[in-house]
Amino acid sequence: MKNISSLIIGVAIIIGFTILGLFLMVALKDNSKGVSHEDQYELVPVNDNNMVIFDKKSGDYWNKFIPSDEGPTDWKKGDSPIKHSDH
Repeated sequence: MKNISSLIIGVAIIIGFTILGLFLMVALKDNSKGVSHEDQYELVPVNDNNMVIFDKKSGDYWNKFIPSDEGPTDWKKGDSPIKHSDH
């Protein structure tokens, strides 16, 4: 009887660690696909006078004209090329 109890406890521990390992693998796999805060924004120099900041998570971007002599210097938000669907 003592051997059966030890066997049941041993099997339960092995099953528990296996389930924990599977949950950790799934959690780490899903997290690696996301965009971290450090990598969320990208500065894209278009040419000598234009710059774009692109938000990789939402798809939004902001562009700014950097004048060599003249022109507006305000950032303007552009529409995202990624279509968001509301579920």
